[in-house]
Amino acid sequence: MEFSINAQPLEKVATGCLVVGVSEGARLSPSAKHMDQLSGRHISRLLKHGDLSPKPGRSLLLHGLPGVACPRVLLVGTGSDRKLSERDFRTVVRTAVQALDGTGAANALFCLTELGVEGRDEAWKLEQLVLTAREVSYRITRVADVQDPACTLKNVLLGTPETMKPAEARTLIARCQAIANGMALTRDLGNLPPNLCTPSYLANQARSLGRSWKLRVQVLEQRDMEKLGMGALLAVSAGSRQPPKLIVMQYSGAPKSRKPIVLVGKGITFDTGGISLKPAPEMDEMKFDMCGAASVFGTLRAVAEMGLPINLVGVVPTCENMPDGNATRPGDIVRSMSGQTVEILNTDAEGRLILCDALTYAERFGPDTIIDVATLTGACVIALGHEAAGLFANDEKLVRELQAAGDYMGDRAWPLPLWEEYQEGLKSNFADMANIAGRPAGTITAASFLARFTRSMRWAHLDIAGVAYKGGKDKGATGRPVKLFCRYLIERSGH
Repeated sequence: MEFSINAQPLEKVATGCLVVGVSEGARLSPSAKHMDQLSGRHISRLLKHGDLSPKPGRSLLLHGLPGVACPRVLLVGTGSDRKLSERDFRTVVRTAVQALDGTGAANALFCLTELGVEGRDEAWKLEQLVLTAREVSYRITRVADVQDPACTLKNVLLGTPETMKPAEARTLIARCQAIANGMALTRDLGNLPPNLCTPSYLANQARSLGRSWKLRVQVLEQRDMEKLGMGALLAVSAGSRQPPKLIVMQYSGAPKSRKPIVLVGKGITFDTGGISLKPAPEMDEMKFDMCGAASVFGTLRAVAEMGLPINLVGVVPTCENMPDGNATRPGDIVRSMSGQTVEILNTDAEGRLILCDALTYAERFGPDTIIDVATLTGACVIALGHEAAGLFANDEKLVRELQAAGDYMGDRAWPLPLWEEYQEGLKSNFADMANIAGRPAGTITAASFLARFTRSMRWAHLDIAGVAYKGGKDKGATGRPVKLFCRYLIERSGH
């Protein structure tokens, strides 16, 4: 889907459909009023018959409106006459794209940035329109002979916001397209079946990304990890025939003297739970256990396409967690790269084991900030549901920055505590720590485990178990938290 700026009067635009808003009381948006006047108040007469509910999420497609050259006009409900909430604005955009998909309208003019949104400016509306439309138009690539048809809406014209110059609007659209492209890559990787998306496949994808976007890519093999003493990561991969990989991708958009930001993404390409085997129902969804890694891939791609003036490193520890005769057992003790020993009480608490070694490895880049991202705990889903990621950090400013980035993008994260009292449950009689601390506060104690490996760093942890993918009939990766990361990095770059 492509986006461009419209500079012509509505009645002169050659497009397949005009998209305008209608609020409660049949109140028309400015563009809808203009269409109503051109049609001899035809729209007003239709609305009096109650054909359109003004609630966000409702729409009415009109054909052959008298006096209007455009063959279609789509009326979209916007709710009350007051300014829209952020959620309702996204719903309006989503409704419009879905309503036009499958029609003969391959292009359309969206007159939706003229709608008021509480607390948000013109730039925000333009960004959210582009990003939401791209999210709706995404299609899963099937491993099948027959593919679902692509979204039929290919080109979207946008009115230039009053407070922006056309050149500024075009620059903003290009930035949003880059973010959407990164999200699409994240979703593509997450949606692949685990027999195809293996650690080796991710390594090859990193190399391909490096060639396309001039990233420096390095892939560490098992022998390299053995030399580095990554006993925690290797303990997870021990039961799999797929060799583990540690993937490093570096984007250099600023002078070498500027410290990089490092993103560390959990890349378990399939998680059976190991010897602590998961229950069979919905185990297929454990192919999504590499969505943290996928979000690092997507963010690197987006940042490179945007050309942000920052230095960014992506570190992806990736392997499978499988049960076999060589698999790690509950009760085994391993030595991490940091030198700290871990008693593994549950092999299904594996994400923190691969992350702790990757976090230690990431220190060698002398980072300004390290952020790890992982589908880490089912406890996070119980705590926050599917609306917000769990957010932890050892720096309050970093918490505020990440939370603000998520709020702006509608890719929210919610702070949870990292008090020292939570460390008590990780004590072990046989090692420096255990890898679990019991059921209470499970998402917090998992983050507390990682905190033991990041005490010398400015660090944050995002638990995306509840937001990285959907189950049921809408099963698929969401692309979160690429939008959050991109907004955070845009702010950090001052771009």
